[in-house]
Amino acid sequence: MSESPPAFDVSAFYDADGSKKPAETKDYLMQQTMVRVKDPKKSLDFYTKVLGFTLIMHRDFPQWGFSVYFIAQIVDFSKVPTDPEEQWTYCMNYPGCIELTWNYGSEKETEDHIYNTGNSDATGTADGEKVKGGFGHLGITVPDVYEACARFKELGAEFTKSPNGGGMKGLAFIKDPDGYLIEILPRGPFVTKEVDCCGATAEGGPGYKDNSK
Repeated sequence: MSESPPAFDVSAFYDADGSKKPAETKDYLMQQTMVRVKDPKKSLDFYTKVLGFTLIMHRDFPQWGFSVYFIAQIVDFSKVPTDPEEQWTYCMNYPGCIELTWNYGSEKETEDHIYNTGNSDATGTADGEKVKGGFGHLGITVPDVYEACARFKELGAEFTKSPNGGGMKGLAFIKDPDGYLIEILPRGPFVTKEVDCCGATAEGGPGYKDNSK
């Protein structure tokens, strides 16, 4: 039996008309999430060819030994600039980007994964023990989770949860080249189909497991 959540009234944090938002933050934008990657080409291949992101800006910092690549889900490609300085302004005003950071030399390391993903992961720990990290996953929404996952499977994506796996149906998790989890969610109501791309049926399945533990 699942436990009830602790009592916590969140109603005060909803803001239907924006009156609670500090005036000083009216032009603030949730612009990026940064993750470190071992091999930028593999990561860019995955995010652009599998998930449909587009590279909108990159910067190289050889004096500090790293490069950054900003990717986003573009709606209107006619507005994406080609001039590097214009790309900066465009990128800094585009919501929901992912910044892929490559530290030079990491691609030469022998391990497949070199960065801890935050999900009961021993990667990078001194004692080899798994840690309960704070980072969980990135997430994208799609029109049809089952159709999207069938495509991901054809492209060789690694699943940690297929749409019918586990107790929560109609959503999935795949891994990027560094092992970071990507949650696949519907853009509308949850829909369950009889069989998913991995052959899992809609009936049964174990309960939900928090992978951070």
